[in-house]
Amino acid sequence: MPVGLAELAREAERRAEPTAAAYVFGGAGTEDTMRANEEAFRRWRIVPRMLRDVSSRDLSTTVLGTEMPAPVALAPVGSQTIIHPDGELAVARAAAAVGLPMALSTVSSTPLEEVAAAGDGPKWLQLYWPTNRELGASLLSRAEQAGYQAVLLTVDTFLPGWKPRDLQMAYQPYLHGIGIANYTSDPVFRGLLTQPPEEDMQAVVGQFLVQFSNPGLSWAELEFVRSHTALPIALKGILHPDDARMAREHGIDAVLVSNHGGRQVDGAIASLDALPPIVDAVGDDIEVLLDSGIRSGADIVKALALGADAVLVGRPYIWGLAVGGEAGALAVLRALLGEFELTLGLTGHTSPAQLGPGLLVREG
Repeated sequence: MPVGLAELAREAERRAEPTAAAYVFGGAGTEDTMRANEEAFRRWRIVPRMLRDVSSRDLSTTVLGTEMPAPVALAPVGSQTIIHPDGELAVARAAAAVGLPMALSTVSSTPLEEVAAAGDGPKWLQLYWPTNRELGASLLSRAEQAGYQAVLLTVDTFLPGWKPRDLQMAYQPYLHGIGIANYTSDPVFRGLLTQPPEEDMQAVVGQFLVQFSNPGLSWAELEFVRSHTALPIALKGILHPDDARMAREHGIDAVLVSNHGGRQVDGAIASLDALPPIVDAVGDDIEVLLDSGIRSGADIVKALALGADAVLVGRPYIWGLAVGGEAGALAVLRALLGEFELTLGLTGHTSPAQLGPGLLVREG
């Protein structure tokens, strides 16, 4: 297992099937937003403080009502069995081993109940709100019954982004029945079919595509979502301060500042660059999380210093999964946590709550 993430990424891409590599490593358009996410972190430089007693450090926090050993969660990544046969089950066990919340994608290869049972760590459900409201309500109910502790309602994927790598490969896992297990196991979805899923997979995929793309999604739908779950809700995909304010006004518990890892709008603002204005807009009224571009413990420190309550890490643990299965994903998580704790102490801090913008300077 390479310790350095750059080397790990190269090894993961080498081992993965070309179609899977295109899906995991690719982004929208020219992949400018993917690059911008990482470059945004490089523009902020840490200014450590010295001669502070950091002999006792505590990373723990509570976000979205979930007690966490560190302000880090696993970002949702769909169709993980295209990377490793154990997919989401392996990742759930790895996350549980370090106690970090795992956000399960709606488009997982394994039903949410089975993933919940795979590891005893906290779970969040990332939810693509379907065109059929009752299907959405059913997914929410199943998540509550399975013990999920929060919902990440994704609002930036009402249409699929333009992804040249996938188009070049003419490949989407969903078209092959991979990543739709939460749909085929749902009673409402099955009720929309004229035959059982096992008898007509083409019809299943067609109905999935009808449900997945929801360009009519609007703020008005949030009242229905809110009324059908008692779980905390974070809106995932917020990049504009006004949208963060709207989320607060609609009774949403948190916003997740995210450009979907650069997979939706090519040329979009980097998530880290969007973070400070959003923190300024909503203050302490709601929680603010961030994903897209986290590649190190230092990146975690920078995001928290700029106002994030927690971060979500995506591609790195998938690289670990590709190279070493469950053990590989676990190695990545342990490395990120280890580097985060060391960086926290080496900058003169003993807890994430102490981090603030005074720790950073902007390059140039």
